[in-house]
Amino acid sequence: MRALGAEPCDKADLVESAASGLALLEVFAGYDRAVVVDSIRTGRNQAGTIVELALADVGRVVAPSLHHAGIPELAAVAERLGLSFPGKTSVLAVEVAEPPTFGAPLSEPVAAAIGPLVQLVRARVDLWASKDAQLDEPDGPLCTTTTQ
Repeated sequence: MRALGAEPCDKADLVESAASGLALLEVFAGYDRAVVVDSIRTGRNQAGTIVELALADVGRVVAPSLHHAGIPELAAVAERLGLSFPGKTSVLAVEVAEPPTFGAPLSEPVAAAIGPLVQLVRARVDLWASKDAQLDEPDGPLCTTTTQ
């Protein structure tokens, strides 16, 4: 989501990562909240549909090892190991028709969803930041993570 980095944001860190599985623990370390931006292929929505999921809604990833674990598994491993993991995690994903191919351009429906997706991410960050301001006590740092 390089489109997120087009405008500076002083309310959140923007971290782009191609990491997966356990390697993502390092990306999330030290953050209390995270907005994860990714693609998703469920077959239930048209390509370009933006889906928002809470961590509990993501569901287990059945993988051959923790190197391929999903975000719910990462949260569970972090908890068992006493590592920090964002307590509030929102996943914003764009439905794709086919798995992405490296170097291939975005499909028209997915490209059209980028602007609204950026607005949703910024709205989530602004909402959490405004709640911090109302409490006059920040929850802690916010990480906006995009995956490739």
